[in-house]
Amino acid sequence: MPTTPATVAHTSSNGVRPEPAEAPIMLELVDEDGVTIGTAEKLAAHQAPGQLHRAFSVFLFDEAGRLLLQRRALGKYHSPGVWSNTCCGHPYPGEAPFAAAARRTFEELGVSPSLLAEAGTVRYNHPDPASGLVEQEFNHLFVGVVQGAPLPDPEEVEETAFVTAAELAERHAAAPFSAWFMTVLDAARPAIKELTGQSGGW
Repeated sequence: MPTTPATVAHTSSNGVRPEPAEAPIMLELVDEDGVTIGTAEKLAAHQAPGQLHRAFSVFLFDEAGRLLLQRRALGKYHSPGVWSNTCCGHPYPGEAPFAAAARRTFEELGVSPSLLAEAGTVRYNHPDPASGLVEQEFNHLFVGVVQGAPLPDPEEVEETAFVTAAELAERHAAAPFSAWFMTVLDAARPAIKELTGQSGGW
């Protein structure tokens, strides 16, 4: 598993940010091999049947091997109020997935990973029954280490929790999680086990 210190500045990216702030957020459309083929506005890309686009998912762990979860803000139009992995989102067109993952982790949670490593990719198609939107994504996975307490943006994150593997199983059985959560977790498990060790239970 390649490991890279998360030194990307969270105030800049190597992609193109929409200007001005009112401009629509654009996503990269990709083919089945993850090759960029165009762009689409964010909401349009998620409307059924969905357009395959580039995304990322981050799993950060503390030094005790506990996973940092977030519960998505109630005001989000897609999957509000459900638990999910540490951070997920979409690179801007032309932005490297690693840079996007580091940027959004800071923007949403107020933390910069002390270590962030690539953990492969996964392609999935997950409809969200509550909103009618579709996650048709080519997802770049990252695992890493976080030190210090998160300071979440309330417009993005309702609450956070650090959980062990056993605690996650209990929470997952009792509370709603994002439609994509188990798919990205299972795809990232080999890298998570390498990061946390076999004794972590992941």
